[in-house]
Amino acid sequence: MKLSTSIIIISLFFVLKISGQDVSLNKITKRIYITKKLVKTPIIDGEINEDAWDVVEWSSDFVEKQPNEGSAPTHQTKFKVMYDAKYLYIAIRALDDNPELIQQRLTRRDGFAGDRVNVIIDSYHDKRTAFVFTTTAAGVKGEEIVTKNGNNWDASWNPIWYTDANLDDKGWTAEMKIPFSQLRFGNAKEQIWGFNINRTIFRLQERSLWQRIPNDQAGFISEAGELHGLIDLKSQKQLEIQPFTVLQYDSYPKEGNNPFRDGSDFKLNAGLDAKIGITNDLTLDLTINPDFGQVEADPGAIALDGFQIFFREQRPFFVENKNIFDFKFANGRDNLFYSRRIGRSPHRSATTATREYANNPINTTILGAAKFSGKTQNGWSIGVLESLTANEFAEIRETSGATRKEIVEPLTNYFVARAQKDFNERNSFIGGVFTATNRNLDGNFSKLHKAAYTGGLDFRHTWRKREFYVEGNGIMSHVTGSKEAIENTQLSIARLFQRTDADYVDLDVNRTSLTGTGGRIEVGKQGGGNWRYNGGFVWRSPELELNDVGFLRQTDEIIQFAGAKYLWQVPKGIYRNISIGLEQSNNYDFGGNLNKLRYKIEGNVSWKNNWSSEIGHGASSQIYRNAFLRGGPRWRAADDRFYYGSIASDRSKKISFRLGYVDIKSDEGVFKRNRYSFRIDYQPFDSFSMSLNNQFARTEDKTQYVTARDFGNLKRYILGNIENDTWTTTLRLNYSLNPNFSVQFYGQPFISRGRYSNFNFVNNSTASSINDRVNFYNQNQISYTDQPIAIDLDNDGILEYNYPNGGYLVDDNANGNSDYAFGQPDFSYVQFQTNLVVRWEYTPGSELFFVWARGSSGSQDFNDSLSESVRTQAFDTPANNTFLVKATYRFVR
Repeated sequence: MKLSTSIIIISLFFVLKISGQDVSLNKITKRIYITKKLVKTPIIDGEINEDAWDVVEWSSDFVEKQPNEGSAPTHQTKFKVMYDAKYLYIAIRALDDNPELIQQRLTRRDGFAGDRVNVIIDSYHDKRTAFVFTTTAAGVKGEEIVTKNGNNWDASWNPIWYTDANLDDKGWTAEMKIPFSQLRFGNAKEQIWGFNINRTIFRLQERSLWQRIPNDQAGFISEAGELHGLIDLKSQKQLEIQPFTVLQYDSYPKEGNNPFRDGSDFKLNAGLDAKIGITNDLTLDLTINPDFGQVEADPGAIALDGFQIFFREQRPFFVENKNIFDFKFANGRDNLFYSRRIGRSPHRSATTATREYANNPINTTILGAAKFSGKTQNGWSIGVLESLTANEFAEIRETSGATRKEIVEPLTNYFVARAQKDFNERNSFIGGVFTATNRNLDGNFSKLHKAAYTGGLDFRHTWRKREFYVEGNGIMSHVTGSKEAIENTQLSIARLFQRTDADYVDLDVNRTSLTGTGGRIEVGKQGGGNWRYNGGFVWRSPELELNDVGFLRQTDEIIQFAGAKYLWQVPKGIYRNISIGLEQSNNYDFGGNLNKLRYKIEGNVSWKNNWSSEIGHGASSQIYRNAFLRGGPRWRAADDRFYYGSIASDRSKKISFRLGYVDIKSDEGVFKRNRYSFRIDYQPFDSFSMSLNNQFARTEDKTQYVTARDFGNLKRYILGNIENDTWTTTLRLNYSLNPNFSVQFYGQPFISRGRYSNFNFVNNSTASSINDRVNFYNQNQISYTDQPIAIDLDNDGILEYNYPNGGYLVDDNANGNSDYAFGQPDFSYVQFQTNLVVRWEYTPGSELFFVWARGSSGSQDFNDSLSESVRTQAFDTPANNTFLVKATYRFVR
């Protein structure tokens, strides 16, 4: 721990030492546009040919942002802004000497493709948050909420507004009509809003801004210009009600006499979504009996290390404005709120007897959910989410026809509250979060937590024109439940308190609660000049638990990290910009053990021809893994080195691609991995695009964990040499008849195949050489049989080892008798998913979906090739089909 403390102090001193250097001295004049109230109302057709626009003046003089920051753009842009009691009107003229080259790429809403303009409105004027309205040259609309001063762009927001675009001999034009009810602002006599417009000329990969923001300037929203002249705006409280109806037909393989799997099902569902403006700053979102049938399936994944896999949220209610509730407290995916926990699959399945069948629900029913969120004029950001999921029952039916129900998931309430307060002229904030999960455990759910609570505080302070920053957070978790529930938490792979070599944690079978902490502190330089630096540390205590409504992969970590990067931001010769960075980190556990030393160096280049490339190298040493042996002693992994690189072509062309490669090798040949990726995007004409993304990884590990067995008074931790091939291909096809009607196809085969050989067991888990860490079984000790294995070691009629499909017999002491056995660990898991969605926005905010989803997953012969296994799963294995029609209508006041 002394070494860790010294490195942290040195890292922070280094960052603070250089914080006095490289301060940008450029003075950029803040631009102001003064709008006026309209006299006549224009028709929003994209043509700007009415005298209604004559009440205000054009503003122009855009400045290039990329690639030649600070210079005049290739083609200039100008705009006008006016308003009435309910709407903000914007007209934009995008000049172009070659209108025939303007890219009018048709996509569905939020496609952000081709030539486009983005209107950026900081109506809070908090210099951290903005609403962005995008119109493409094809008339496709898009919207985003920007937070963290431009570091987070969230496209899930879908307000009601109006826009159109038109091509002419001078370039192209766009008109926008934005209801004030979709914006958030205070009650001042005259509104002063942050304002900027960004234009993208797609074929040139060129961006220009009305308000210049130098590339070395920290922040984006804070550096915007200002919109003045909005006098006596009245609060337009938002009220939107959106009922929906869903018709769904499922077909699937019939399963014998199972009455619940007779080959098809038909469902009719209905629900309601609502958005209510409590004030002009704060909005209440409600959903009753939500349905997410139009959401595509999760991508295929398999975890050989035993830890949880993170899947992104795709359900609209939880995706929209999710940034408000985010509380990423450390590094990676860890978050106090992971909305996929709400409506999750039940924790258990029904228990059936002979001649009984069960209809187990796939997901828990969400009875309702509500979100209260917004930002006030005085700098408060507020978010409150409440959701209730039902007691979930499996229906069980006997062959005689008698039925009963068995509860498989208890009634659960989820609560999340988030708040932040800006101060110090919006250069600083302090915030907090609180989550609560409470379950009604009637029904013998002794393995689940009765209640789980988390709380946290976070802060950020910037200075010297926001070029330097210090930020941090700290969290605490507290879970309660039965002795069995808390024992399971202590034994989970994220903790493993039963480890005999860890004297700083203890397994206490009498505990009924567990409390842990975590957090992050970081200081660095984020703007000004060419240097960027950061340094800090992260911690997760062994007792930390977030997985009731959050996401936590691992605990028992203290990580010190530092990094530096140098930027060449002015185009020169054959490049547009270059960056070279160096990262370093040390990992410890709470026992003071050093678990990893790591460094990485990386370089990125954007070339003048709009291509880009990346190359990197790194190494890790003194690698120890506390969870590798699943409760056994600490394990030393071989030191490794890794290399990676990628190259990407010009995205503005009809055909573009990206190639990537990763190579990892460890000492003594213990571990090696090669990963290849290839993506191609093709747009043969404006209304159709396709992408094909292929990834293939080949891994060989001589010490992949298999299982543990008792041998007398000894514990045998059995490992094996695995050859693991994983291949996935994702095909996407997009066709848009117009900006409001689109057809999308998604298809993904996924396969992961593992073959084991050269089994061995742990001898000295922390030895530096593999020859000392493990002993390999010889041919006299281990044998494979495809016949059923049934071993009763004690002759008491109880089978210690029972493998009907065969497996491995181990005669550890080579005395001619089997001492233990384990099943065949080889596997070939295949998943094939397709999704076809036809979407028609027949009136703004109201949609009609036609969906066909087809998928299957299962195990194939691990002796087959990857392509043969995928072919069998896709074409020979009966699949599940879902046909769905969903209609929504949005009532807006």
